[in-house]
Amino acid sequence: MPFTKNRLKITKLTLSLVILFYFNADSLAQESNWAAWEVEADTLMNRQNYEGAIKLYSKIVNESKLKSKENYRPLYKRAIANYSTQNLESSLKDISQFIPEFPQNYQAHILRALIYQQMGDADNQLIDLNQAIELQSGNLELMRWRGSLLMEKGEYKQAKQDLLLARQQQDDPELETNLGLAYYSLEEPDSALISLNKSIELDATYEPAYLYAGSFCLELEKFELGLKYLNLALLINTENVNALFYKGVALVELKKTDEGCSCLSKAFKAGQDDAADYLKQHCYDIYK
Repeated sequence: MPFTKNRLKITKLTLSLVILFYFNADSLAQESNWAAWEVEADTLMNRQNYEGAIKLYSKIVNESKLKSKENYRPLYKRAIANYSTQNLESSLKDISQFIPEFPQNYQAHILRALIYQQMGDADNQLIDLNQAIELQSGNLELMRWRGSLLMEKGEYKQAKQDLLLARQQQDDPELETNLGLAYYSLEEPDSALISLNKSIELDATYEPAYLYAGSFCLELEKFELGLKYLNLALLINTENVNALFYKGVALVELKKTDEGCSCLSKAFKAGQDDAADYLKQHCYDIYK
């Protein structure tokens, strides 16, 4: 019996992790117009006036022509400002020019990974994320990010390893739910339900855990148990169309056809197209 799973919500790293190193640089450039512009641009960045900061960083980059290593600092900051304004192509161009000069700077790789994430380029995102992790071994926040990305790419075994490591630092409902998805995809349903139940223990209002647990139970033909999870999901959010659809399926499978068809009909009217096949198969006499 086919069930549609929601796409994983990928956890994003905060930009503060990227900005930290260069905002705490030991000293500014020598007393000059460039140094004054950089100070002013940094102030504008802190005030989230990114467009103004970009203009000043650009003046430094254009006049210096990046003749020394120090001149690359404004280029890096401009990449951050462009990212902050969602000018992704310009940000990518800047950071890709910066990285060959400073290949050991893990934060630059993080920034480029964030850019690729926004662009939907999972392969290049993973390359930079792997480089950042190599340079920052033991950074469990990066491991968690990579685990979520690997889940999206369908590389469940490695994703599970990363998520288990990340859990040593901090556990939360989203991590446990992603871990549950990894276990289930690796045909470890008992472990999957343990993780999803743990997610619910951590936050009884976290809807995705109930939804995935309910849909997994239906696939395993544990319809009574699945119905319990789905009813709880609908208690949290009565407008959860997927939960309503799955509930309808569970009820139909439990031979509670009238109630099940009512749920399926409501789900279909709310935009859940997968309900159509069940309505045709089980509810034709009711809704003809």
